Amino acid sequence: MAELILQPGKERAVMRRHPWIFEGAVAHLKGRARAGDTVDVLADNGRPLGRAAFSPHSQIRARMWSFDPEETIDHAFFKRRVAAAVAARAALPELREQQGLRLVHGESDGLPGVIADRYGDTLVLQLNSAGAEKWRDALADALLQASGCRRVFERSDADVRGLEGLEARTGPLRGEDRDGPDEIVIEEHGIRLAVDIRGGHKTGFYLDQRENRLLVRRLAAGRKVLNCFCYTGGFSLQALAGGAAQVLSIDSSGPALAGARRNLALNPQLDAARAEWRDADVFEELRALKKAGARFDLIVLDPPKFAPSAAHADRAARAYKDINLLGFRLLNPGGLLMSYSCSGGIGLELFQKIVAGAASDAGAEARILRRLSAAPDHPVALTFPEGEYLKGLLCQAV
Repeated sequence: MAELILQPGKERAVMRRHPWIFEGAVAHLKGRARAGDTVDVLADNGRPLGRAAFSPHSQIRARMWSFDPEETIDHAFFKRRVAAAVAARAALPELREQQGLRLVHGESDGLPGVIADRYGDTLVLQLNSAGAEKWRDALADALLQASGCRRVFERSDADVRGLEGLEARTGPLRGEDRDGPDEIVIEEHGIRLAVDIRGGHKTGFYLDQRENRLLVRRLAAGRKVLNCFCYTGGFSLQALAGGAAQVLSIDSSGPALAGARRNLALNPQLDAARAEWRDADVFEELRALKKAGARFDLIVLDPPKFAPSAAHADRAARAYKDINLLGFRLLNPGGLLMSYSCSGGIGLELFQKIVAGAASDAGAEARILRRLSAAPDHPVALTFPEGEYLKGLLCQAV
C-alpha cells in the first residue's frame, strides 16, 4: 500500500479526526496510487494516522476512511459502516416512519463522498469522490442489504465529480426491480409528493428541508404566503395544508413548476384555488411585486447554492443580500421571513450578518425567532463543521 506523507504540523487536523487532507498538506506520496486507491497516511515523523482514499485530481488530495491505521478497508468495512448509518436513523423515533429519508450522509457517517437517500422501496445512491467510486459495487451491495429496499438507482451526476476527475453516472444499479419507474410517490407529513429520481435536483428531492416544511405548515394558518425558488412545491403544499389564505410560488424552471402542479393534484384535500404558480426570475418578480404594492405575511426564501466554496463567498453574499432585502420590503408588519442558505462557502455567522444588513437597508426592524438547519437524518460530525451546509433563520418583522 502506498504511503501519503504529510508536511510537518499538518497531522494535527487528522489527529482531530477531520476527514479531509488538502493538497498543500501533503509532502509526498511514497509508492504508487491511482484515483480511489487506499493509502496509509503518515505524519512527517513516520507516525501512522489512518487510512484514506487517494484523489490525485482534487484539491482534497485524500479523504479518511479510518483513523485506525490497522483497520482493513474492504467489503466488510463498507458493510459495517453502511449498517451503522442505517441503524442510527432507525434509533430516532421521528425518522422511523419517513418514506423519504437520507440513510448515508457522507463524511458525517464515516463515508466521505457517499450520499444515499431512500424513497419508498428505492434507494438512490450518489458517489461524489474517487474513493466512493472505487468501492461503488461494495457500497451498492451493502446498501441494498441494510436498507431493505428493492433496488438501488445511481445518481452520480453532481458537478463535484468533475473535480475528482470522474464522469457522470446515472441509471439502475442493483435489485430485483432495478428497472422500476423513475417517479416515486412518497408521503411527507400527510402530503403526497412525486420524486423524479432520474432528473430531479440532488437525488430527486430536498430531504434536508423536511422539518422546516413542517414548520411552515404550523405557521401558515390564515397567512398570505410567498414561496420563492419553490421547486416542486414542498413548502407551498405544507402551507396550504396549514390553512394559508393564499400561496404564491415562484420558480424560473417550467419543469419544476409542472412537478409542483402535479404534486398539488396528488393532494385533492388541499384547496387548489388558494395556490398560484408563477414561472419567473425570482429577483425580477420580487421587484415587480414590490412595485405593484404586494405584501405577504410569510415569505420563504430557499435559493439555490450561490457559493459552492469560500472563493465564491463575496459574490454570493451580494445575491443573498439582494434577495433578503426584497423579501423584507414585501413583508407585512409582524410578518415572518424564513431565509436559507445551502452554500458551503457561507457560514452561519456570515449569513446572519447578511440578513441583518438586508433588513437594515430595507428599513425593517426584525428579530430572529429560530435558527434552522437540516433534518436529523443529515447529521453533522463534530469534527467536520463543513457538513453543516444548510443554515436558516426564521425572522419576524417588528
